[in-house]
Amino acid sequence: MDGLDAVVLARIQFAANMSFHILFPTISISLAWVLLFFKLRFVKTGQQHWMDAYQFWVKIFALTFALGVVSGITMSFQFGTNWPGFMEKVGNIAGPLLAYEVLTAFFLEATMLGVMLFGRARVSERMHTVATLLVAGGTTLSAFWILALNSWMHTPAGFEMIDGKAHVTSWFEVIFNPSFPYRFTHMLLASGLTVAFLVAGVSAYRWLRKERCAEVMASLRTGIYLAAILIPMQIVAGDLHGLNTLEHQPAKLAAMEGIWQTQKGVPAVLFALPDQKAHENRYEIAIPKLASLYLTHSLDGEVKGLNEFEGKHPPVAPVFWAFRIMVGMGLLMLAVSWSSLLQLAPWKKDPARTLKRWQAMILVAMTFAGWVALIAGWYTTEIGRQPWLVSGVLTAADAASKVVAPKIALTLALYLTLYAALIVAYVSVVFYLARHKTQANSPFGSGMENTPNPVTYPEKEVRLKGVAHA
Repeated sequence: MDGLDAVVLARIQFAANMSFHILFPTISISLAWVLLFFKLRFVKTGQQHWMDAYQFWVKIFALTFALGVVSGITMSFQFGTNWPGFMEKVGNIAGPLLAYEVLTAFFLEATMLGVMLFGRARVSERMHTVATLLVAGGTTLSAFWILALNSWMHTPAGFEMIDGKAHVTSWFEVIFNPSFPYRFTHMLLASGLTVAFLVAGVSAYRWLRKERCAEVMASLRTGIYLAAILIPMQIVAGDLHGLNTLEHQPAKLAAMEGIWQTQKGVPAVLFALPDQKAHENRYEIAIPKLASLYLTHSLDGEVKGLNEFEGKHPPVAPVFWAFRIMVGMGLLMLAVSWSSLLQLAPWKKDPARTLKRWQAMILVAMTFAGWVALIAGWYTTEIGRQPWLVSGVLTAADAASKVVAPKIALTLALYLTLYAALIVAYVSVVFYLARHKTQANSPFGSGMENTPNPVTYPEKEVRLKGVAHA
């Protein structure tokens, strides 16, 4: 790290922290809605396997939530230690949005999570379902506020600069800035796909271990169906997000596509080695005019090249390759989810037998595929904004602290070591839970530990019991 200055190291440190943190809210946002689906199915049908699925996945939700909270606290400190200029210049906007997230979303999630984990035997069935709904709503509301701030940093609106500081002129324009609807939709769908493959992958792992019970098959089908539904929607949302980026952040779009010269009939570059010094792509493989078609909806549409933004465009190679990893992973998700759907379709009488072993192994390998696509997409977005921290308002260099490079390098090394260990631990615990279903005396039990024979009711009796509680 000797050749890296303090600003670059601070950027790497924040990127490392953000990369680690975003893994967990991405799961908790959509896993909460999957838990609500399991709970509603149990209340409606009285079938115990839906509650078994709920009890299994709520443990993983609690673990995920805890890691998200811890990593989020660490990340927030870096606003003061590494980027004091950010809050100094745009704190009038960033501060309230972050506070709204804590006050309206985090407290709601944290409070109702206790009811989800420990309160089912102490509250009515309806109240427990409402608690699950509130947690799910809280996770989505949290994403709303965070993405409102992040989107504003990309496409700032609704403010004016007074004495070098940003002041709000319209909160509506700040929150619903030009890129927010696309970024929010794209992120929620990414969260749903991450959870879909997590649920499908872990369930396929249990299937390979000869667990073919109703709970496992219900979870497996839920994950596959969810992935198959969401991936086409994500492709459409991604295309719309790309058009918005072309309009508001053309330099980022040019880096994503590897376009150097402004031209009409722009080719879609499938493979290349971007050479930023020579302003060209080496070993380029491209399809003529295709980029103009999907970017401008015209074969002869004009697209600005990177040379139009000399000195003010992002580093090309990282954005170019991150974008291709994201798109490639999305296409793989489409193929895997739809091929698996054919084996687990509703008309299959015995899906536990029709699923092929090799398909289950692919699903296990894809368990955390959502993380790969997510990080690649996040790097495309955030590196693509450089050199700006807030587009057109504040550069990363202007917001950086005076902390010297060696100190940042030391803490960066410690962060990376800790994060690597925590990710390994998280993945290990997830698969440990899949191998050994937690016993009733688990600290993350269902809240039914003192209920006599909680899983021995006949289905009809369970249904009546749920109605009586409600």
